[in-house]
Amino acid sequence: MTATPGNASSNLPGKPPIVDLDRWQAAREELLVREKAHTREGDAIAAARRRLPMVEFDGTVEVVGSDGPVPFLDLFQGRDELVVYKHMWYDGAPHQGQCEGCTTTAWHMKDAVYLNARGVSFAFLTSGPWDEVASFVEFMGYTQPWYSVRGVDAPVGGDMGYLACFVRDGDRAFLTYSTTGRGTERVNGSLGLLDMTPYGRREGWEDNPEGWPAPIEAGAPIGGHGAPISSSWRSDADGVATWGPTSRPVPQWTRPGAIPVETLGRQGQHH
Repeated sequence: MTATPGNASSNLPGKPPIVDLDRWQAAREELLVREKAHTREGDAIAAARRRLPMVEFDGTVEVVGSDGPVPFLDLFQGRDELVVYKHMWYDGAPHQGQCEGCTTTAWHMKDAVYLNARGVSFAFLTSGPWDEVASFVEFMGYTQPWYSVRGVDAPVGGDMGYLACFVRDGDRAFLTYSTTGRGTERVNGSLGLLDMTPYGRREGWEDNPEGWPAPIEAGAPIGGHGAPISSSWRSDADGVATWGPTSRPVPQWTRPGAIPVETLGRQGQHH
């Protein structure tokens, strides 16, 4: 198996203009004014988020995890606050067939040590049947707690592809916030770093200077199903972008010890 290549090149089109350090510093400081304004607006939005009302629900509703059915309140692990990511699920799909966007999100949430130190627990919820979910979690090597919420009503169950925040007051549980779509990007630190680079995410929607490298398309050695790529992508075992029965979300190929799907098939495993 080959990891996704770096695809380094010395002849990419569209490079930033070359200036001396003083001119760069002046341009950097001009942009910093806008960045600081963006940060302050983000702080104001967070303050408004903390002032949202909340919805009470039955915290004794059962979800299924590695220890069997447990009440939702157990997910708080004795803490007052809980953040969950609601992972999409495709029943009966092989491991590489699960949602590439949710897989990318889960891959970036490898531990919750800092959250725990701040009194916040973290868990993954999904609508998949527990036997399938448990196999997937073991295959991926995830260490965060996972739970099946199959058949459970919202706000614990319901639609997937969300981040949601909860608080408890003794045996009472409350939903305080949720977000989907690009609102879930805050879990993925790689996107923030890509936004700092000269070529950005290389997605089709970005506003780039004229002559900048084109967004990556399917068949390229990095990224993409369809053209152009989105914030998550699939590749084969050699890191070539593709979409099909032997492709899987890129993190699954690049993680240490990942076994190509053909090998697993020869071993008689359905994934």
